[in-house]
Amino acid sequence: MSLQKPIMRGLLAKRLRFHLPIAFALSLVAAAAFKYGVTEPRKQAYAEFYKQYDAMKEFNGMKEAGIFESVRPSGE
Repeated sequence: MSLQKPIMRGLLAKRLRFHLPIAFALSLVAAAAFKYGVTEPRKQAYAEFYKQYDAMKEFNGMKEAGIFESVRPSGE
């Protein structure tokens, strides 16, 4: 009694017909999950931050703290 030889002809094509659609579907699901789970909340957080952000107020606060070398605080 001998073992049957494995069927090697067309094995790659047969496996690709099964695995390629699954891989494609999973990649689409992962891309959609990343878009709606990471990038959309991040864009929303940036938009919310910049609605209330005042650049001149921040600049004046840093100027008064003495961070800049080229701009002196108003007390000096």
